[in-house]
This record gives sequence, structure tokens and C-alpha cells, in this order.
Amino acid sequence: MTSATTAPGTRAPAAPATGGNTLAGTRTLIRFALRRDRVRLPVWIGALVLATLTTANSFRTLYGDPQDRANAVAGVDSPAGLALSGPSHYLVDDGFGSLLSHQMIGFTAVLVGLMSVLTVTRHTRAEEETGRAELVRSTVVGRHAHLAAALSVAVLADVVLALLLAAGLTGLGMEGIDAQGSLVYGCAHAAAGLVFAAVAAVTVQFTAHTRGASGMALAVIGAAYVLRAAGDSGENGALSWLSPIGWVQRSYPYVDNRWWPLLLCLVSAVACAAAGFVLSTRRDVGAGLRPEKAGAATASAVLATPVGFALRLHRGMLTGFGTGLFLMGAMYGSILGEAEDMLAGIEEIEEALERIGGAGVAESFASMVMAVLTVVAAVYVVMAALRPRSEETAGRAEPLLATGLSRSRWAGGHLAVATGGGTVVLLLAGLGFGIAGAASTGDAGLLPDLVGAALAYAPALWVTAGVAAVLFGWFPRAVQAAWIVPVYAFVVGYLGQILQFPDWMDDLSPFGHVPRLPAADMDWTPLLWLTLVAAGLMWLGLAGFRRRDLDMK
Repeated sequence: MTSATTAPGTRAPAAPATGGNTLAGTRTLIRFALRRDRVRLPVWIGALVLATLTTANSFRTLYGDPQDRANAVAGVDSPAGLALSGPSHYLVDDGFGSLLSHQMIGFTAVLVGLMSVLTVTRHTRAEEETGRAELVRSTVVGRHAHLAAALSVAVLADVVLALLLAAGLTGLGMEGIDAQGSLVYGCAHAAAGLVFAAVAAVTVQFTAHTRGASGMALAVIGAAYVLRAAGDSGENGALSWLSPIGWVQRSYPYVDNRWWPLLLCLVSAVACAAAGFVLSTRRDVGAGLRPEKAGAATASAVLATPVGFALRLHRGMLTGFGTGLFLMGAMYGSILGEAEDMLAGIEEIEEALERIGGAGVAESFASMVMAVLTVVAAVYVVMAALRPRSEETAGRAEPLLATGLSRSRWAGGHLAVATGGGTVVLLLAGLGFGIAGAASTGDAGLLPDLVGAALAYAPALWVTAGVAAVLFGWFPRAVQAAWIVPVYAFVVGYLGQILQFPDWMDDLSPFGHVPRLPAADMDWTPLLWLTLVAAGLMWLGLAGFRRRDLDMK
């Protein structure tokens, strides 16, 4: 009898698996994922459906008269207007349905893509990063079960969204919004979600970190939006055919009701998903295809500080949001010179701009747009302020706090990066808005005005970080409630101006107390109070964190 031996310190090669079911356990994992997302996905789907139905219903008032719809069509029929909305073919019809598709699909497709990407990364890469996937796969679970379950949940969410959109829009009973067009409208959103879910199935294979996988997939969404905008603003629109968002827009719901562009999304989704399954066989559980870079032999002095270490963890997200907001501001600034012509004749928007005040339409419109840019910056602040909770639940905070590092310094470093980083992305948004706005209007004085208008919202961002800090310190299981602040700010601060919400609703948001520069005059008093409130909330949050137990891993 002979036996094979291996040298000490070496691993015997694993025999290839034969005859196994690589999808074993998928049904169980699907049920488990649905159980975990029993709140998250309904909130996503409900918010998307409610926003669409509310917008469609508001068209009865905004564009109730045929002349109002004609003015709206004429207002967006320019390169800048088409870049923000969609292809000009929608404008051959001024019905409610065509206006809804033209104004909404390009924006909501991005949100559906975001929902799908986060769903896939949550149930694949995040499971591997926390070590749960390895534990689960030690049982009778196939190699592809996690990815198949994640994609199945994303597909199910997209299909439910499509059906609810189709049923809800048909039920409105509005002229120009019929059942067939509503079904195409809903399926267009599902098709976009399928593509980006499959893209996430590929990105999760390359990196060992959830945030990196999500960041790469979100970069693809951003590139798709930019290609779509560049193509729609050009003469031939060829670039739009390189973008999944451009494909779903060219289904033309309520105009042509074309199905074949959605087949491009289906084919691309199948191809990307198949690539994801193949790539997953070429790496180990918990690892990524992209090799980790070798770090420096010794850490820098900055990295040894709480703020420097937090900045190192946040730098990718900070860079992404800063770049995105600069480009977003530049996109809005490029149409600032055409704002008066675009909005002429739309009575409700003109009334909203009058309530804001200002010397001209450009300044009032800039104040309204600034509310959108600051909400996006608030999204970064919430994500950054909640990073300590992610570090805690992943078990990475406990080893750090077992050293001489105090809880206040550790959590305070993340809060410092959240507030300082939020101010930086605001500055970049104002710079992009100001540079493009000054070029569009020919008024160089808009650059400092718009940069100052952006920075005026910094204290409101600090209050947002303070709310997240209080939840983290005292109610760690409810930290996701911090998202209420930016969502409420968008609904009341932007849509509320158009739909004429009462003033007391705006006062409930920290963003509602910021002077609406450059249309309004500067008032330092509310900014001072917001700063004091932010400081108090952060102190309270850190005090709570010092007193509670850590989630031990």
C-alpha cells in the first residue's frame, strides 16, 4: 500500500467537482433573500411607483391645456433640453403619455438600475465579504446558487415594478395613457433593471469588496446616462444606441410602443449574467479576479490618525460623488441660459419661480436646481455617516477599539469625513454649475454666486450627518431611517415648489431653512442655528455610542 504525501506548508490540489448540482439550494437562498429584503424592496418599488403616478397625475394641472403641452414641448426641444430628458421623437405627440415617458424614463431607469445593482451586490459580494457565503456553501449549496438567487430576486423586483407601473398608470384614466403604452412603459423599466443587475453580476467577480463592486456597476450606469444624453442632444443619436437607457427610451411608450429595443436589453442581460457565472468559477470564495495591490511597508503618519484612516476608507466614494456632482452641475449649468425659453408658458413652474424670487428666471431656476444638487450631496453624507455602522456589523470596529483608540475618536473621524467630504462635493457641484452657467448665460458673475449658493447648504448637510450620528449612537438598528432626511428634502424642497406644498412642510427639513441663493438675499442667522444644531446632534450621537455595547462578531 502506498500513500501520497505533500510537503509541509503546501496545499494539495483539489480534485475537480464532478456531477454536482451547481444550483443546489437556490430556492432556499431566494426565500432567504426575500425575507431579508421584505422592507427594503417594497420601499424601493413603492417609492418608484408613487413618484411616477404622482408626476403623471400632476400633469393634469401642469399641462391641462393643449397650449401648455405645446409650450412644454417647445421648451425642451433644444440640445440642452433633450440631453436632460430624452430623444426628440417623443415630441411629435404632446399627449400626457408621451410627455411622461420623455421626462421620466431617463431618470427613473437610473433609479431602477441602482435598485437592481444594490440587490445583487447585497446578496453576493456582501455575503462573501462578511464570511456568511463560505459558511452557507459548506452545506449542500451549489457554487452558482448565491448568484442565481440574487439575480432571481432582482428580476422578481423588476417584474413586480413593471406590473405595478402598468396597472397604476392605466388606472389613472388620463388621456393619452392607455393600457398598451403603460405595459411598454413598465417593461422598459424592468428591462433597464435586468441589464444593470446582470452588470453587477460581472462586477462582483472582480473585487473582493462590496463597495468596489457597487461602485463599478454604478459607474456603468453613469456612463450609460452620459452616452444617452450625448446621443440625444446630437443630430444622429448614434451614441444613444450604446446605452441601455437609450434602448429603453427608444421603445417609445405611448408613441410607437415598440418592443424590439427591449430585446436588446434582454440579450445583453443574458450575456452579462452568463459572463458572471463563468467568471465566478475562476476565483475563490471571498476573493476577486483583480489581484489586491501590495501596500506600503509602513503606514503614513496620516493613515495612523482616525480622520486619515476614515478618509482612506471613504476616498473612492468621495471621488465618485465629487466627480458626479461636478458633471451634474455642469449639465444643469449648460441650460441655464435657455431656462427662460424652456419654462415660458408653464404656469405652475413660473409661479414656483416667482415664490422663490430673484432678479430673473435664470437666478430663480438656479435656486431650484441647487435643491436637487444638495440632495445628491446629502446622499453621500448619509452613506458616509453610516459607514461606522457597517464597520461595526462587519466586525472590523472591534479590533480597532480594543487598542488605545477611543470610541469618540473613531466614530468622530468618520463624521469629520462625512461633513468635510459633503462640503467638498457641494463645492464641486457649485463649481460645475457656476462654470457651465456662466458660459451659458455670458455672465461671469454667476460663478462665485453659484459656488456660494452651494456652500450655503453645508450646515444643512451637517445636520443630516448629525441625525445619522444620533441614530447610530442610540438606535443602531434603525440607522436606515437617516435616509428620510434627503428623501423628504427632495420631495418638499423640489417637487413641493411645483406642487405648492404648505410652507410648514418645508420648515421640517433642515434644507428648508437655507436662503435660496442666488435668488434670495443672504441670511446668516439660520445657517448659524443649523450649525449649532448639527454640533449638538453629533455630540449626542457620540455620547450614545460611548454608552452602548458593540455588536460583537
